[in-house]
Amino acid sequence: MSNTLQQLSQILHERKTSANPEQSYVALLHQKGLNKILEKVGEECTETLLAAKDAAVSGDNSDLIYETADLWFHSLVMLSHLGEDADAILKELAKRFDLSGLEEKAQRSQ
Repeated sequence: MSNTLQQLSQILHERKTSANPEQSYVALLHQKGLNKILEKVGEECTETLLAAKDAAVSGDNSDLIYETADLWFHSLVMLSHLGEDADAILKELAKRFDLSGLEEKAQRSQ
């Protein structure tokens, strides 16, 4: 699974640094700047939430999976724009193993 994220992170970095915005959606997002990227993340978040509500009623998760993939993708573009990649998120998640969610939340409020 992490191999896919590593490949995607590499592609996002390449598109950010060397792709033509007229030929690459990712390069175009980077050219438009952080506010445009954040707008896309927000849009995809809303679409994911709506798909989850629909899936709860219909029992069909296909749109939820599609929209979650869009949300992850645009979140990775956001991270790339700010100089991070999927590995940073995976490392953060790995730190949370053997730590209950309640403990983790309590640590944040200190």
